[in-house]
Amino acid sequence: MKRLLTIAIAALAAVPALAEYPEKSITIIVPFAAGGPTDKVARDFAEALRKPLGNVAVVVENDGGAGGTIGAAKAARSPNDGYTLLLHHVSMATSPALYRKLPYKTLDDFEYLGLINEVPMTVISTKKLPASNFPELRKWLEANRGKINLANAGIGSASHLCGLMFQNALQVQMQTIAYKGTGPAMIDLISGQVDLMCDQTTNTTTQIESNVVKAFAVTTQKRLATPALASLPTLDESGLKGFNVSIWHGLFAPRGTPKAITDKLNAALKVALKDPAFVKSQESLGAVIINDARVNGPEHRKFVEAEIEKWGSVIRAAGQYAE
Repeated sequence: MKRLLTIAIAALAAVPALAEYPEKSITIIVPFAAGGPTDKVARDFAEALRKPLGNVAVVVENDGGAGGTIGAAKAARSPNDGYTLLLHHVSMATSPALYRKLPYKTLDDFEYLGLINEVPMTVISTKKLPASNFPELRKWLEANRGKINLANAGIGSASHLCGLMFQNALQVQMQTIAYKGTGPAMIDLISGQVDLMCDQTTNTTTQIESNVVKAFAVTTQKRLATPALASLPTLDESGLKGFNVSIWHGLFAPRGTPKAITDKLNAALKVALKDPAFVKSQESLGAVIINDARVNGPEHRKFVEAEIEKWGSVIRAAGQYAE
């Protein structure tokens, strides 16, 4: 009887603590370097998330390395009290295939709080490449098999993943060149040291607007509304039927975070996604804010499960691993 009374008192004591959450600042781990596209999304989102959580400080912490797995592992090992979260992208779904010894289980070690956005990709080339539209690019690629250099920002990066899917859809093998980040890859593309790259609109829109690269298509199944990209056809309408690649971002918490807290975070996420400043910042980058069922935890998890299956088959077919 005394033991039951002790448990009951402890349970009652926990209720106010959950009701008062958050009582201190929240840290969002971003498993990539500061200044990159995911960091930009995270910092804009953190500001929007702060408001519905009572204006508590929401701090972004960059823990980059190993394709995002170092930061994700750190988040998985963090206390499950709602004060350490993870904002990650499609690498959450690709890492199980890319890494043979992943230090966490994507589907088991996290609570899924909801998707935030999807960032389309663009197929771009050096200005020196002799093609002015996608049909001409496709002919050139087929005529130059074995001679094409395809840049990416490193194994497991968004540009690497898009490049794998692009080669698979075209059935054209290219020489992939992995750089340490988008910056050096873009520099070599602009100078003509490499031929092609498939990367996020957050990285390519400015270059397209500045007319220092050629742009051929977007990777989503609908054309984009962003002025600089609105004239670009989709790869799907250009003949690569079913091609649909975007780099999504989602919010996660360590496994075992109390439901009262995850519910509060999910409610705040939904408010943050409608924040005018956040909406404007995402639109300027060509990103699409999620407004479907995937803003809910269960649907977010189901989506990632399907993404693990989709990307796993592509990565295994390519035989390109991070270790």
